[in-house]
Amino acid sequence: MYRYDTKDQRLIDERAAQFADQMARHAAGELSADELRPLRLQNGLYIQRHGPMLRIAIPYGLLSAAQLRKLADITRRYDRGYGHFTTRQNLQLNWPKFEETPAIIGELAGVQMHAIQTSGNCVRNVTSDHFAGIAPDEIADPRPYCEIIRQWSTIHPEFAFLPRKFKIAVNAAGTDRALIRAHDIGLEVVRGEDGEFGLRVFVGGGLGRTPIIGKLLVDFLPRRHLLSYLDAVLRVYNRHGRRDNMYKARIKILVQALGVDEFRRQVEDEWALYRDGPLTLTDEEFARVAADFAPPAYAMVSDVAGERAALDRLAASEPGFARWLSRNVHAHKVAGYAAVTLSLKKTGVAPGDITAEQMDAVADLAERFSFGELRSSHEQNLVLADVRLSDLPEVWRISAAAGLATPNIGLLTDIICCPGGDLCSLANARSVPVAEAVQQRFADADALDKLGKLSLNISGCMNSCGHHHLADIGILGVDKNGEEWYQITLGGRQGNAATIGSVIGPSFRADEVPEVVEALVAVHQENAAPGELFADSLARIGSTPFRERAYAGRGRHIPEKRKAADGADHS
Repeated sequence: MYRYDTKDQRLIDERAAQFADQMARHAAGELSADELRPLRLQNGLYIQRHGPMLRIAIPYGLLSAAQLRKLADITRRYDRGYGHFTTRQNLQLNWPKFEETPAIIGELAGVQMHAIQTSGNCVRNVTSDHFAGIAPDEIADPRPYCEIIRQWSTIHPEFAFLPRKFKIAVNAAGTDRALIRAHDIGLEVVRGEDGEFGLRVFVGGGLGRTPIIGKLLVDFLPRRHLLSYLDAVLRVYNRHGRRDNMYKARIKILVQALGVDEFRRQVEDEWALYRDGPLTLTDEEFARVAADFAPPAYAMVSDVAGERAALDRLAASEPGFARWLSRNVHAHKVAGYAAVTLSLKKTGVAPGDITAEQMDAVADLAERFSFGELRSSHEQNLVLADVRLSDLPEVWRISAAAGLATPNIGLLTDIICCPGGDLCSLANARSVPVAEAVQQRFADADALDKLGKLSLNISGCMNSCGHHHLADIGILGVDKNGEEWYQITLGGRQGNAATIGSVIGPSFRADEVPEVVEALVAVHQENAAPGELFADSLARIGSTPFRERAYAGRGRHIPEKRKAADGADHS
């Protein structure tokens, strides 16, 4: 993973000292709350429903065991002994004391961590594939690209106060596991006919109250032009993005207003001024950064078939291991190795939450079995990327004892869920209790396995931090006269064919949601061909049977389907 040089370390040390001084001046009455607000936000410090929340950056989801141990230590001493992994691959502390946040940031700097630009109207944490560097279907490791973008965008003087927040994601695999089409800029690493590496650029994607799938801006951008082209896109957005209405300030609104062709023309005109200038990414500079992502010292496994046979024998006698092996263990590009997802979706625990004790356990696992590194995913789980096949049984036993081996990855109970109204001041409704109720309704492991791959995501408000728009079944909390209700969407998809889900009709009470989900699943099970997934049966038979079953006996009028202005189907 990337290791700070002296310049990197000096930058975050100085930033930590600067933030401590800002907070001290605020405490002394020399800096008002309004003056402090943009400064604390760009250091990840929010004021939420019950108090401060600090969002700590985990660039492209990559953590060392030592860094995770520090996070465990911080949650014990400064918080309530747990943290929350987000869909941005970051970690949030939900209960720090306002006056102690400078001390936390100072300690983070000691392990090459920070909270810079995890909030505010700036370029946020760059995200990527949680299997980066080890995925069998990738053409290159996307992490050097992410790190180069991180270095370019960190405390960028021109892009510190954009019209609105700005998110960039990078994918380099055949399957998009980074949601690049749902970002302000999505980058796909590709190769030209001559073998040269370049990028396919998507722009104007995003969720929130106006969910939009990004438009293709450039089919092949040579790698050397990565930073100059990003710079041109952000300059056009910074110049023309709306600042009079925060709900229409994202780049997706500008792209929609201008049209992608006109937006492209303006970017090209801007880019022409300096496309071969100082921002040109040389092969030497790329190689310098990429060197930090060299593969670890993998062992030569001489009998891969034998190790797999041993796993099969254990699976035959241990149903729990067999289920975990099929759901939580993933293919690796190096023979004799696998990637392991540690599930943070155990029923009864808020999705994405992890205790300090579990952080220490994961750090131990990473040091013993995965070269001291781990990753966070946008699905709010953790990944050990480099585990020997022969070590899988021991990893399973240890992670199960720590409550991290729930065999539900990719299944209905692997719910992406924001903290919702329990913690977030923006939320209209609670998310976590609804997630738990759904998990309890589908607690039978055999039935869950039989159901197969099915995504269910929950957001407590239209900001869509739970990515509800992109799930097979999406749940959105809405406010009705001071009461919590939940709107259901169907047909969202991630990946290369990313699609925004369609609202099926009027919203439901919280106590109705598990029954509605059960009704939707029943329609699928009654109509699916053998082995057919929920997404495919929905596409084949249409949404009408699902809608009718969801409202059966509930005495509510279901309006006719109509086409929404943003291009998504809503009811």
